[in-house]
Amino acid sequence: MTRSANEVMNLATKAARGAGAPPEQAAEFGRAVVCHLLAERDINDLTDALAALPAGPILTLPLGFARVLEQAKGESATGHVSCADTLALAQSYADALPFAQTSAAGAEGLDISINLGEPAARAPITRVTLPEDLAAKMTTLAARTFVPESEASRLAGAGAGLTDND
Repeated sequence: MTRSANEVMNLATKAARGAGAPPEQAAEFGRAVVCHLLAERDINDLTDALAALPAGPILTLPLGFARVLEQAKGESATGHVSCADTLALAQSYADALPFAQTSAAGAEGLDISINLGEPAARAPITRVTLPEDLAAKMTTLAARTFVPESEASRLAGAGAGLTDND
C-alpha cells in the first residue's frame, strides 16, 4: 500500500512513542523510516528497532549522530557512528539528516562526513510504499498513545464535551 510520506513519518513517530521512545528520538525515527522505505531496505530493521524499545537503536543512533555533529569544525563534521548490527538503519538516519553528507560502512559502523553549510539535496517525495504488516504493527504501537476511554479520563478533560457536539 502506498501512503503519503508525511503519513508514514507521523505513524512511525507515534509507533515509537507508543513503544516507549522519547519525543525527539521518535521524531528522528519517523524521518529515518521514510528514508529506509524509499531506499527499499529490509523492513525487519524497523520492526526490530521498535521491538527493542525502550532501548536499542532508536535511542542510540540519534546520540551517535549528535556526537559527530558536536565535534564539528566550522561547516564540516566527520566521525564514526557505532552501529555494526544496525548498519542499514544507521544509513537511513544519515539519509534523513538535513545536511549534505557522505557515508560509508566502516569496521564497526558508519563513517560519515557532514557538510553543515549545505542542505541535503532531495527529490520531492509524494508516496511511500508501506508494507501491510509493518503498517499494522506501527498502528498497534501508535494506539498506545491514546488516552484510555473511561469516565475518569472524560472527567479529566479527554474527548469532546457536550458543547463540542452542538
